Amino acid sequence: MSAARGGGAVRTLRVPGRHGYAAEFSPYLPGRLACAAAQHYGIAGCGTLLILDQNETGLRLFRSFDWNDGLFDVTWSENNEHVLVTCSGDGSLQLWDTAKAAGPLQVYKEHTQEVYSVDWSQTRGEQLVVSGSWDQTVKLWDPTVGNSLCTFRGHESVIYSTIWSPHIPGCFASASGDQTLRIWDVKATGVRIVVPAHQAEILSCDWCKYNENLLVTGAVDCSLRGWDLRNVQQPVFELLGHTYAVRRVKFSPFHASVLASCSYDFTVRFWNFSKPDPLLETVEHHTEFTCGLDLSLQSPTQVADCAWDETIKIYDPVCLTMPA
Repeated sequence: MSAARGGGAVRTLRVPGRHGYAAEFSPYLPGRLACAAAQHYGIAGCGTLLILDQNETGLRLFRSFDWNDGLFDVTWSENNEHVLVTCSGDGSLQLWDTAKAAGPLQVYKEHTQEVYSVDWSQTRGEQLVVSGSWDQTVKLWDPTVGNSLCTFRGHESVIYSTIWSPHIPGCFASASGDQTLRIWDVKATGVRIVVPAHQAEILSCDWCKYNENLLVTGAVDCSLRGWDLRNVQQPVFELLGHTYAVRRVKFSPFHASVLASCSYDFTVRFWNFSKPDPLLETVEHHTEFTCGLDLSLQSPTQVADCAWDETIKIYDPVCLTMPA
């Protein structure tokens, strides 16, 4: 399908010299977006956290913060609309406040290699952050405390993705180059479930917002696979169509069986895994690796992505503007 839009024009912001790695909508402020970016494709140079706002004409840069190494992921605080955490190639996490012109407020430096993933817990009553690193560990943080609370070991290769369950307090998932998806509980030191999910490196995972037992993985084998934690012998769905590695996967906050994926094939694809023909739409508006992807929590139709072509885009794919 073409990249025609159902809900109006694509809003684009070009950021010269910055290659986008992650994008995340604010859970508080409609139209506010954070993007983690790096110079030189993340191989060398510094990183930038970009805070964007939408208006009628497009995207406006509200504030930007520089860090001395590439920034690979970003997550918003769940209890303060101004606060976010990023992670970087120097093994550190950074805490930022968008109400302040300078930063970071705090730096957490314990990982010994690149930190590729960071996520703030979504369940009420706990303000915890998980980080996943190329040092093969996951660390648990309380942002008000300078040191990590716990380190989780078990992965046998780099960790690309760590994400909290939106349903179960203290439960998170991780995906790794060791070809496994792992489920952890912060109250237990060891891993709860190990899923040999692909015969390739797994670059991303996400939890379904409507089913506490359902996760999706995206891998270098170009496939997305769904996993029911009650029986992980076989995937409950497999989505094929990408022609290069799947870089990020995200379930819809509004539709129980809809999800999105972005890839090194430059595309973003939208899927409904409950349909016999699950591919809903392919969006082709980037000219480089597409790494960052998020679906708005406020608007059922709005999507943001970013890529190594130095652009950040917000748009309404046709498939989300039409009735299911």
